[in-house]
Amino acid sequence: MNNPTTCHALSWIEAQWKRGKEFLGTSTGILCGAMTWVSHHELVKGVCDAGGFGILAGGSMTPDELSQQIKHLVSSGCGPFGVNLIVFHPSFQELVDVCGQYNVSHIFLGGGLPSSTVFKSLASYGIKPVAFAPSAALARRLILSGAQGLVIEGNEAGGHVGPVATQVLAQEILPVVGKDVPVFVAGGIGNGRGILSYLCMGASGCQLGSRFVCTHESQAHNSFKEAFIRAQARDAVLSYGIDSRLPVIPVRAISNKATENFVILQKSVVKDIEEGTLSLEEGKMKIEQFWSGALYRAVIEGDIEYGSVMAGQSVGMIKSKESCKQVIQTLLKEMVEAFTEIKMTSALSCNT
Repeated sequence: MNNPTTCHALSWIEAQWKRGKEFLGTSTGILCGAMTWVSHHELVKGVCDAGGFGILAGGSMTPDELSQQIKHLVSSGCGPFGVNLIVFHPSFQELVDVCGQYNVSHIFLGGGLPSSTVFKSLASYGIKPVAFAPSAALARRLILSGAQGLVIEGNEAGGHVGPVATQVLAQEILPVVGKDVPVFVAGGIGNGRGILSYLCMGASGCQLGSRFVCTHESQAHNSFKEAFIRAQARDAVLSYGIDSRLPVIPVRAISNKATENFVILQKSVVKDIEEGTLSLEEGKMKIEQFWSGALYRAVIEGDIEYGSVMAGQSVGMIKSKESCKQVIQTLLKEMVEAFTEIKMTSALSCNT
């Protein structure tokens, strides 16, 4: 990467995500999103060592479990990393206290809009709060409340998602708050071209999740990784509700027997409610309990037929297992290639 065109590309990329790098304390603006059961200390360390920013998925952990995970990272000499917490977790403040005890630099606040109390709690430890913004109006509100960074994640992402696509959110939010705080774009990003496009729009970096699932450092079961490698973009489908009385939070996952059975269950529950053999509350409980433990069964136990194989639509771009270092090097190479192609096309257009 020593020719003038490549150097120009790298200089441009460095300038575009300079703010994001300084905010994160990393050598790139690439983040690995927090994925429950996947984003444990091994993956976080691998991402950080490769120049990215790893995020522990602390949302389903107890304070003791989170403490052990952070202890592994601190003792290994890991660079700056973040922790993702769910704001409505019953032990939320205890989890924050654990992060404060170990001087965690960033907490990513998921699962709802954080209150001013949450931001004050993080500020007392000197922790930088990063919030998820689903609209421009809420992005402004979050910044006023104390968010020092934002993630905008579209519904191409894996797991629990909102209704709006990444490109639309980026077009709406980046021009409004992109100069106020670092904004990182997520959802459906699987290669360097995607990252480059959002840097062009004003992002300070990009967060990828699915792209890191099949890394050697990921603790996901081999069967889970193989399911990712076999899948195409169209296989990562949204769960959906068939009756407004039985609300379903959309989750994007690879289609399997479980996703088929979920639809069958809903139809059965609706039928029982209408026939009077099941109350509405009992029906809601059945729907809610269907996915209980399903993600653990898929990620850790390798049950890819009846577990929840959460994956983003970028899953179709994953073709092999590799290290975190290889993933980030490939992403950077693709960014440079895309930039070079754009410059060459622009030069040709100007000369015709």
